Amino acid sequence: MSRATKIVLLDYGMGNLHSAGKALSAVGADVSITNDPKVVAAADKIVFPGVGAMRDCIIGMHEAGIDEVVRDAIFNKPVMAICVGMQALFEQSAENGSTDCLGILNGTVEAFDPAWTDEQGATIKVPHMGWNTITEMDTSHPLWNGIEDNAHFYFVHSYYCAPADSAQVAAVCDYGQPFCASIIQDNLFATQFHPEKSHTAGLQLLKNFVEWEV
Repeated sequence: MSRATKIVLLDYGMGNLHSAGKALSAVGADVSITNDPKVVAAADKIVFPGVGAMRDCIIGMHEAGIDEVVRDAIFNKPVMAICVGMQALFEQSAENGSTDCLGILNGTVEAFDPAWTDEQGATIKVPHMGWNTITEMDTSHPLWNGIEDNAHFYFVHSYYCAPADSAQVAAVCDYGQPFCASIIQDNLFATQFHPEKSHTAGLQLLKNFVEWEV
């Protein structure tokens, strides 16, 4: 019998750790919640969650040493970043006036424009909160196994990622205008939506990550 995949949920005081850990355990992962570099180094895969204001998250990451842990992990094992965890990978965020992020990916994090309108002509509400569909850029990628294109996922955010390299975009969502909902680059997978809150499709996506062979 093969052993369960060891996954570390990075703890820097701001992540949605309980629900993410519970969801990963439900799809067969052996989950640890830590910022201990030794435990991270021994893990098979890393999940980098994020909830809250970007400036507070970046401060928490620096204080916990998570910024360096993420940099190291991205070059040697599969990493999944969720919501603010995904945003933190970029160079700069418009949140809090302007916040320097980790700069692992080229690009910025921009605010939704409340003047944007939906298909019915109504102005969008900010934050973007609730269920929305995503369009997969490459439906054959193993991370989308068992997930139909235009599946519904749960979003809670006021800012969206604008990567410099469009080839990194794995899925888009439309909210007033299309925006990047997911990124895949080598062994890095990131989502603006919350798979741990997205029921069947979200659990399938987490299962795909647990089983992902890079």
